[in-house]
Amino acid sequence: MSLEIRSAAVLEPGLSANDRPVAVSPKMSDPAFKSDFLRVLRDRGYIHQVTHPAELDEAASSGIVTAYIGFDATAPSLHVGSLIQIMMLRRLQQSGHKPIVLMGGGTTKIGDPTDKDQSRPLLTEAQIQANIASIKTVFAKFLRFGDGPTDAIMVDNDSWLSTYGYVEFLREFGVHFTINRMLAFDSVKTRLEREQPMTFLEFNYMLMQSVDFLELERRFGCVLQMGGSDQWGNIVNGVELIRRVEQKPAFGLTTPLLSTASGQKMGKTVGGAVWLNADMRSPYDYWQFWRNTEDADVGRFMRLFTDLPLDDIARLEALEGAQINEAKKVLANAATTLLHGEDAARAAEAAAVAAFEQGQVSGDLPSFEVPRGVLEAGVVLAALAADAGLAASRGEARRLAQGGGLRVNDTVETDGNRTLNASDLVDGVIKLSAGKKKIVLVRPV
Repeated sequence: MSLEIRSAAVLEPGLSANDRPVAVSPKMSDPAFKSDFLRVLRDRGYIHQVTHPAELDEAASSGIVTAYIGFDATAPSLHVGSLIQIMMLRRLQQSGHKPIVLMGGGTTKIGDPTDKDQSRPLLTEAQIQANIASIKTVFAKFLRFGDGPTDAIMVDNDSWLSTYGYVEFLREFGVHFTINRMLAFDSVKTRLEREQPMTFLEFNYMLMQSVDFLELERRFGCVLQMGGSDQWGNIVNGVELIRRVEQKPAFGLTTPLLSTASGQKMGKTVGGAVWLNADMRSPYDYWQFWRNTEDADVGRFMRLFTDLPLDDIARLEALEGAQINEAKKVLANAATTLLHGEDAARAAEAAAVAAFEQGQVSGDLPSFEVPRGVLEAGVVLAALAADAGLAASRGEARRLAQGGGLRVNDTVETDGNRTLNASDLVDGVIKLSAGKKKIVLVRPV
């Protein structure tokens, strides 16, 4: 196997050289994987780093591998930035293996410091449980849950983390971690270099995540933890802990952190996070997010976020000019169908075609409600466009108008300071458009 060495973990006492978690990145042209699981992950672009690739490949080709990914409950919904992890669990199950969805009821109480300059706000127990209940509904769209050998299960790490006494936790696990090593991890080092405070509470997060892996191995025979590349240090800690304490195989695998072809963080939009729960982002807005994919990202996103066959993807991503827009519709339909169902995807596409290609108004278009009294008194177009998510700020909305990019009821409006009022209502709404991709219906309430 042709493997490019990216980094290596520092060997701690109690591990043999064979147990050292070396990070390797398989190349797309590498033919050596025997297991369907790793071949699919490689061919679709999921693998950034993996420990012990030959051992993991052998385990995945000779039996059922149980693997997990953890999700903290910091909000009532996950966003599209978490979708690559959900899809990786889906690929695992499609390849005949068992996924574990670990909800971080316990770790959410601490807050993951990875890639953060400031501490996360601490949530109450009630807030965390409400978030978990809301988040759970998404996973059933992507995974098959049940009691079968490859059926997914969902567990909450609060069920064991909250049972440890402080002294007990330190005696059992603290001996396996050194401050020297913990300070070397990027999630800690970056905060310290920027002179941003890191609480002792957050500093313990990596220990808790390592214990999660150990507990899942003991309870369910879980041997693989997956996550984003920013989690590499935490994952390696868990791999080492299992190999040291249990003297059993354990593996880690990370995905690349995604950004668009233009360098923008995946899922970041003017309107805010691209939430997965329908009550926080409508199926139409979700469809539009994928429809607005940059040309250079179409093939990559199809491989990562849809079940479309690779041959079909290769044909679609080769389209050029205006034809690439048809490929974007295929991406939007496939991604929206997975999350919201085929009917919602079709309705979203029909609404987009009616609005952008036929100039019609559909009930499936996103709405922005304005108090009737406010509208009757008059509201500045730039302010309304910004508040409705068509622009990042009022200044940007004014510049958009000056360039001819803002429309009111399908008529170009170049004055961002124009006042809109009830006289602009057409069939009870004001149709605002930004460019050729964004429409919102302003409704008085």
